[in-house]
Amino acid sequence: MKPRFVDLSIFLENDVVSDPPAYAPKINYLTHKDTLDEATAFFPGLQPGDLPDGEGWALEKISLTTHNGTHLDAPYHFHSTMDGKLGDSQPSMTIHEVPLEWCFQPGVKLDFRHFADGYVVQAADVEAELQRIGHTLSPMEIVVINTRAGTRYGSSDYVTSGCGMGYEATMYLLERGIRVTGTDGWSWDAPFVYTAEKYAASKDASVIWEGHKAGRDIGYCHLEKLHNLESLPATGFHISCFPHKIRAASAGWTRAVAIFFGE
Repeated sequence: MKPRFVDLSIFLENDVVSDPPAYAPKINYLTHKDTLDEATAFFPGLQPGDLPDGEGWALEKISLTTHNGTHLDAPYHFHSTMDGKLGDSQPSMTIHEVPLEWCFQPGVKLDFRHFADGYVVQAADVEAELQRIGHTLSPMEIVVINTRAGTRYGSSDYVTSGCGMGYEATMYLLERGIRVTGTDGWSWDAPFVYTAEKYAASKDASVIWEGHKAGRDIGYCHLEKLHNLESLPATGFHISCFPHKIRAASAGWTRAVAIFFGE
């Protein structure tokens, strides 16, 4: 039987809300006519009319951060060091150092769409969902969380939608050998607008990016801005999420895909 593929990635595109305005991608599309001068310049004496249909080539010039689109965050994004709780704190891996075997593993989906925007998922919530779906985690599985944000991609409230994973919930996964996680939200943590409210009330900086900062204790990666998670079952598929090979970067873009074998 042929494998079945489910695309879990969003587009890189202009004018669709996928990031705060200051971080939005910018794509300049050059058509076959736009590049005629560039094309003929490579070949002295070539005239535009000499080319088939008078066309050069299409290409795009893009302004991006490594965190635009569906991407894999490296431990370096979260903190300068990792694995502090494993007894050997060391410099955090950048994206080109992430082991490839981390990026192709059986997937597990946790359904947290019922949690309110801004809710911080706790370890007990993860445990309860695993019990509901009847699954015991195995080391190296890729665990993704399906939040309300998945249905809000492209809407004005996308960046502020969905729940986020707290420190204890993240550590629950990492302590069981999980090294890649993912979310269909803008961030693995709760949206910043809700965290800012908590910090304003408590002045407790530990609430800021607490899920990400778990990487100080056990190094891991996570996928952000996944899509189409609601179409997945809880288990029974693999996830492929190999990142673009950007030297010493904090993240790399990926075409994340769920693969169902033997259907």
